[in-house]
Parts: sequence; structure tokens; C-alpha cells
Amino acid sequence: RQGIGEPSVYHAVVVIFLEFFAWGLLTTPMLTVLHQTFPQHTFLMNGLIHGVKGLLSFLSAPLIGALSDVWGRKSFLLLTVFFTCAPIPLMKISPWWYFAVISMSGVFAVTFSVIFAYVADITQEHERSTAYGLVSATFAASLVTSPAIGAYLSEAYGDTLVVVLASGVALLDIGFILLAVPESLPEEMRPVSWGAPISWEQADPFASLRKVGQDSTVLLICITVFLSYLPEAGQYSSFFLYLRQVIGFSSETVAAFIGVVGILSILAQTVVLGILMRSIGNKNTILLGLGFQILQLAWYGFGSQPWMMWAAGAVAAMSSITFPAISAMVSRNADPDQQGVVQGMITGIRGLCNGLGPALYGFVFYLFHVELNEMAEVETLGKASKPNMANPTDESSIIPGPPFLFGACSVLLSLLVALFIPEHNLALRSGSHKKHSNGAQTHPHSPQAGGSDGKEPLLEDSSV
Repeated sequence: RQGIGEPSVYHAVVVIFLEFFAWGLLTTPMLTVLHQTFPQHTFLMNGLIHGVKGLLSFLSAPLIGALSDVWGRKSFLLLTVFFTCAPIPLMKISPWWYFAVISMSGVFAVTFSVIFAYVADITQEHERSTAYGLVSATFAASLVTSPAIGAYLSEAYGDTLVVVLASGVALLDIGFILLAVPESLPEEMRPVSWGAPISWEQADPFASLRKVGQDSTVLLICITVFLSYLPEAGQYSSFFLYLRQVIGFSSETVAAFIGVVGILSILAQTVVLGILMRSIGNKNTILLGLGFQILQLAWYGFGSQPWMMWAAGAVAAMSSITFPAISAMVSRNADPDQQGVVQGMITGIRGLCNGLGPALYGFVFYLFHVELNEMAEVETLGKASKPNMANPTDESSIIPGPPFLFGACSVLLSLLVALFIPEHNLALRSGSHKKHSNGAQTHPHSPQAGGSDGKEPLLEDSSV
């Protein structure tokens, strides 16, 4: 094998950490460049940029997954990391090209899909949930540390150094994949020839979505995921910009906020989630997570003081237990040969939300005229300089964040739908074809091409 040692989860962990560490460093410079490039409609353009990226990722993920089943995971890890990080140096060279390339990089910005397939290739089924948790925790850990480092370096030495450092970390990641990461897909699982045909059904991003209505339980789960993840995807794309422009957080405070909420989220997904699953059950854990999400979105929507954002951030960390709990419910109740199909539907829905959510948030901000054109004044004078808070009759003084309230209503509908999901004896379990393979086809998140079951999920890295 090429690479260092046997393929392991730790190879995947390093790839994810370096990629998102590079992007996390750019949190502060990116907010500044975004505002300088689009001073009139910052939130709208931010939403459109992330929306185009998310939709392209949704459309391309099944094809990249199917090709990785033929050509192996390593080459596609290299491809996805390279194109995901390609816009970084352009931030200081040409902001317009930077945002254009970010949008188009969505075609290849599906590193998580390939990483989960890599992990599935090398783990047994009973080990997989722990391995996924390690990868997800690493992703969170990279975003806990890097924004604070980037904000400090930006303040002390300027944005150029931060962009150069982020580019260097991205190159290190590419070098690590080239030299250290061994191929995980066993030779016997690959087609005899690299010229193996890829059918349209394997590459069709809507194939899994068309299967949603075939089972009432799956339909309820997918509606729950859509209504709850749509606002979350939009929130990820615009929240740090919102903290800077509307609430008046400094770049250092934004970095600290990311760090604290990230640490709390890691604790929630590792310690609290396990306790809740054992004590109140799977379905009740999902309902509790949705309840926390409604509370934090409403708090973000009505909150106009910095302490309110911190309090809502702590609640947001607790709401992060929802999607691991949903994945666990499906994984426990679906046959091994149905894992890819059902999880593919769920993660396909999430991929669609990664495109629709940011665009929706940007549009709602635009409709309610939540903009700020003097960012320097915010940094200098703080809350007193916020023009959209100056007029007490302005609706933004009552509801500073309208999209968050739209999101709270959406999650409330999701909670009502989730009440009808049966916790036991799900119809997902067909009772036939008990396949227990060590390959990626039994792995819930792997983009699979081994058949016409529509096993082509997408898990997009929306923080990028």
C-alpha cells in the first residue's frame, strides 16, 4: 500500500482536522472581506454564495461517491480537499474570484462523504458509531481552536499572514494525503477494470429522495430532518457575520464564542448524548434536542444583547444532539442491507438544506433590511453605532434576527412531526437479506455505488 501503515480512523481524523483548521483560521478575515466586497447586501450575497455551493455539493456528491467506489477513496480525498481549499489564497489576491471559486468549489466540497466511506471501509459495524463520533468531534475541535488563533494573528500581524498560514495548512493536508494516507478500499471490492460504467441511477442526486414516500416512517424522519436542518444550515452560513454586524461582537469575541460553543457541543455529543439515550430513550432524545433548537433560535431572534447570544449559544450546544440521535435511531432499526438507502435519504435531505438554508436566510435578512454599512463603527463604538437599532419604532429593535424566528417555527413543525415517529419496530426493518459485510455498503454515510439502491448520501461541511 502507498502511505504510512495500515488505513485507520486516525488518518481520516488528521485529514478532517487540517482542512477545517485552515478554514477556521479565516473566520475573521472572511467576515471583513465579505463586508468590503458586498457592502450593500452583505447577508443576501453571503446566503447566495453558500447556497450555490451547497446545491452544487448536493448534485455532485452521488457521482463522486460512485466514482470513489471504482477508483478508491484516496484519490477522491485528494480531489475534494484540494478543491475545497483552493479558494483560500484568492482571498488576498482577488476577493471577487475568491467568492466565485467558493461557490463553484461546491462541486467537490464533499470531503465528509468520502471520509465516512473511508472509515466504513476499515471498521466493523459495531465500531462505526464510535469512529464517526471521533471524526465529528475532531471537526468540532478544529473549529474550537482555529478562529481564536486566526483572530489573534489578524489583530497582531494583519489578515495577509492569516491567509498565508491557512494556505500552508491546506498544503500540509494535501501533502499528508499524498504521502501518509493509505488506500482503504480493498482490491476485491473494486470492479475489475477502472473503466467500470457508472449508471445514472448511481449518480442521480434525487434517486434517494424519490424513495422517501415509499415508507411512512422514513417519510416522517425525512420531514423532521428537512424542517430542522433547513434553519440550522442557514444559521451556520450567516451567524458569525450576524454577531459582528448586528450584535456588535468584536472579532476576538466571535472567536471566543465559537470556542465555548464548540467545547460545549463536544461535551453534549459525547457525554450528554450517551446519558440521554440510556435514560430517556432514542425518540425522547430527538424531541429534547429539537426543543433546545427551538429555544436557541427564538433566543437568537429576539435577543439584542451580547449576554443573550452567549446564553443561546449554550442552548445551541445542547441542540447538537438531535442528528446523532436520528442517525442512531435509523441505524438501530434498519437492516444492514438497508443502511445505505435510508441514511442516504436523510443525508441527501441535509445536503439539499445546505443549499436552500443559506439562500433562505440571506433573503429574509434582505427582506427585513437587516444590514449594517459602517462595520468600522461597530468595532469602534459598539452597540451604540448600530443604525438598525437606533430607531425604536424600527421592527429590528423588536426582532433583530427575523430569520431565526422563521427557523424556530420550522423546527416547531419538525417537533410535531417527530412526535409521530414510532420508536420501536420501525418499518425500516424488512427481515430479509441480513448482509453483514465489512465493506462500505453497510455503512450509513458512505456514498455507495454497489447496486441500484440509491446509496448516495451527502454530508456537507457547511461551516466552510
